[in-house]
Amino acid sequence: MSPILVLVGPPASGKTTIGTGVAEILGVSFRDTDGDVEVLAGATVADVFVQHGETYFRALEEQAVARAMAEHAGVLALGGGAVTSAATRELLVAHARQGGTVVWLDVDLPSAARRVGLSRDRPILGVNPRAMLRTMLEQRAPLYGEVATFTVATGGRTPEDVVAQVLAALPGRTAVS
Repeated sequence: MSPILVLVGPPASGKTTIGTGVAEILGVSFRDTDGDVEVLAGATVADVFVQHGETYFRALEEQAVARAMAEHAGVLALGGGAVTSAATRELLVAHARQGGTVVWLDVDLPSAARRVGLSRDRPILGVNPRAMLRTMLEQRAPLYGEVATFTVATGGRTPEDVVAQVLAALPGRTAVS
């Protein structure tokens, strides 16, 4: 068993919104590995970051991704930093080699900053969310590109438009007008 679609991308790229929309249309379940991490930790992602730090969170995230890739057959969204793990990237590349679809939801800085605002649910963005987003977008872009079979830009677009493009990226599907 493996996901029919894996979504990767930075915070505020639309992974949850697009993932739930695609899953609903396809009639499959949606799963977000951030939720899996919260179950493993018994705390919110924000609390895990504050109480245990990013290294601890990333270790839990790597476990959560491996489990979800092995047991989830629907749409799977990974946390924005999941691709920083070499083991996770290997899983995603292997998934793609076996015919799986990994879509990178790419977002421009102004759109991401507008969507994220001053969210306290995103502790990795720290005190200056715009600067952190810029750094993350620049540093992680090559990692998203390494694992993606398809890239969809989400900035300045409606969720419906992005969902249609993501659906068109799935094998055996064509663009919806």
